[in-house]
Amino acid sequence: MPQLSSRIARAKPSAIMAIAEKAKQLKAEGRDIVSFSIGVPNFLPGDHVYAAAREALAKDSGQYGSNRGAADVLDAFLKHMEGIGLTGYTRDNCSVGVGAKHVIYNLAEALLDEGDTIAFPTPYWTSYMDIAEIVNAKVELLPCPPEQHYKLTPEQLDAALAKKPRVFLFNNPSNPTGMVYDKDEISALADVIAKYPDTWIITDDIYNRMVFDDVGYHNFVHARPELKDRVIFIDSLSKTYGMPGWRVGFMAGPEVVAKAVTTMNSNHITSLPEVVNAAAVAALSGPQDVPEAKVREFQAKRDEVLAVLDAIPGIVCPRPQGAFYVFPDISAYFGKSHAGQVIKDDVDLCKALLEAKGVACVPGSAFGEPRALRISYTCPTPQLQPGMQRIAEFFAEMA
Repeated sequence: MPQLSSRIARAKPSAIMAIAEKAKQLKAEGRDIVSFSIGVPNFLPGDHVYAAAREALAKDSGQYGSNRGAADVLDAFLKHMEGIGLTGYTRDNCSVGVGAKHVIYNLAEALLDEGDTIAFPTPYWTSYMDIAEIVNAKVELLPCPPEQHYKLTPEQLDAALAKKPRVFLFNNPSNPTGMVYDKDEISALADVIAKYPDTWIITDDIYNRMVFDDVGYHNFVHARPELKDRVIFIDSLSKTYGMPGWRVGFMAGPEVVAKAVTTMNSNHITSLPEVVNAAAVAALSGPQDVPEAKVREFQAKRDEVLAVLDAIPGIVCPRPQGAFYVFPDISAYFGKSHAGQVIKDDVDLCKALLEAKGVACVPGSAFGEPRALRISYTCPTPQLQPGMQRIAEFFAEMA
């Protein structure tokens, strides 16, 4: 039999999806499962989005679209960017993808040759490592443990950029931690980045509208406008608008990069479908009441989750201020037992929690931090408190 490529041997299935599928399987078997595993917002967009999609279907041309993205989609995205203070971009600075993950993969192909280095903080979103390995890039991890609130320091960034990685990838607000960098923190990091002109900067900021406690969203370009010629901003409809299944991602950055991503699209996807374009324009340009209400709801849920975790002895959880995750350090319970089963690590703990209490969480090792686990608290509100109570009971039963 002919052999598969060496590239496919480096590709790994999503660890998050594996947990989610296990939870689905148990639920199908009749188990009462509360899933805190997959990072989906669990709400639907406003009716105007569906109305726009239906109208587009009625007028469907059946034709190919633009590799870069339809003009009205790009214009809506540019207006959306202006709302968070990212101005002065044009359509030539932008391109689309089938979700932000696809955009990041295209950027990896466009910016990284085999053997080039990409640097990013740990904890990281799982796909960062997976994509880097597929394109055969070297990875430099910048550890940001709970002791420093999962945040990168200027000193760490300075040491990393001094090695001249081709790409520095940054995520704010963060998945999996929910941490948000404030204005001063972004400014300090931007000052470091300005010293090293040979590195591309990707800011994966798809949760930029999901920020709590009035901390605000801040970007390196806000702090140092001259960085605009090498900062690439990533956004998506998935989280803000409850549209993960619609698969719409965006990038804005230097024209040369946008052109490269557009060329990749011409070989990968050709274009987004007309109906998806229409839904995207409606989401970005129409009423914002649904996403704004969800931000308030998620902040309240964050507070509920933290109240339970803070009451569990030994658990340490830096306070997240965005997205919809908490990332508690549960390592104090390694070596203890639950129902006679020794908990050696985060994977053992998540397995035991799912089996004993029917609660699905993702082990922190999937994100490069094996002392933690990730809780995505977007489940229906009636499930949140019972699910967290089961977690509290699980830890109370440890011996």
